[in-house]
Amino acid sequence: ARRAAWPAMGAVRKACELLSRPDEFVALSRAYALTRAAKAAAKTSDADVAFCYGMLNRVSRSFSMVIQQLSAELRLAVCVFYLVLRALDTVEDDMALSNEVKVPALKAFYKHCRDESFTMECGEKDYRELMTKYGHVVRAFKQLDPRYQAVIEDICRRMGEGMAEYAVKEGDVQTIEEYDEYCHYVAGLVGIGLSDLFTASELEGAEVAKRSELANSMGLFLQKTNIIRDYLEDIEEVPRPRMWWPREIWGGYVPAKGDGLEAFKLKELPGNEPEAVAALNHMVMDALRHAPDALEYMAQLRDASVFRFCAIPQVMAAGTLALCFNNARVFRGVVKLRRGVTAKMMLAQRSLDDVCHTFLACMADIAAKVDVKAPNAERILEAVERVEAACEARLAGGKGD
Repeated sequence: ARRAAWPAMGAVRKACELLSRPDEFVALSRAYALTRAAKAAAKTSDADVAFCYGMLNRVSRSFSMVIQQLSAELRLAVCVFYLVLRALDTVEDDMALSNEVKVPALKAFYKHCRDESFTMECGEKDYRELMTKYGHVVRAFKQLDPRYQAVIEDICRRMGEGMAEYAVKEGDVQTIEEYDEYCHYVAGLVGIGLSDLFTASELEGAEVAKRSELANSMGLFLQKTNIIRDYLEDIEEVPRPRMWWPREIWGGYVPAKGDGLEAFKLKELPGNEPEAVAALNHMVMDALRHAPDALEYMAQLRDASVFRFCAIPQVMAAGTLALCFNNARVFRGVVKLRRGVTAKMMLAQRSLDDVCHTFLACMADIAAKVDVKAPNAERILEAVERVEAACEARLAGGKGD
């Protein structure tokens, strides 16, 4: 009986924490109401479309929220695009699959966009259900405008080829150039594909699709944030670890020559904390170089729902980087923004001015945690200043109105 009481006590503790921050409680309540309204607007009697929206909410609650707030013209196309790539990602992430199975499956996955009979036994929990009931996604895909179908198939093909290339390397990313290339394949292409969908819908102009380097940076900023935050989850992956941090960065910080990235598992090797944190801060510094491009990309957008769809994940990434910076907890457990903080950030992004102010607050958080005696302190502050300068230029130029 005593053991059964613990979850209830945990729930009470969380409720007390939330009530101690009334601004976050109000934001969460408003965000919940908006999410319910968006779900109601997306409600459908079509079983395949309903499966897609339901599965989207299960495999990515955060993206579900922003996707379902898109206009009707784009909502289903982006939902299907996300699920197709999430299914492809499930194949890549399943470390129990041998490369003899995984590599050809990744390369051929785009062909299944029109194959209603396709299923594959891989992944876990909701991801496994996505793979075994993939026919729903295919039938929803077939309902889309041919322009959207072409974008989704093309990006899936290119991403699958890139994932296959790095599956052969077994996640052994040596250089920053390789790191950028891998992130391009798994996230930059998502940004490029979304830009093509925005332009195809005519909600955005042709220039958005033409500036593919900016769309690529949008994806890299998000992906690198995830890779930084997910160090421990990836390094403890069974049956073998996934290691996307580039050796060119972390190799300069390991305590002894010949040590691997596992040297930063501080639960087992607490004495390595200074080196681990120095490597972490270098990783954050590297991610920040994509922020000015992300701001330039968002400055092009003219549709309010598209802007919010793009802006919310970007400010969440900036907030997560600020939380991870100089934070040894990254190597010991899960580091994530409080739900109340994410709700406040989500609700605040109505214009580019709002995004710039949020980025500036995140950069101030990072700058305040820089130890001037630590490795790369000057370079980190310069990276922060470049993001701040990009924000201030946008605010001064009136581009965010």
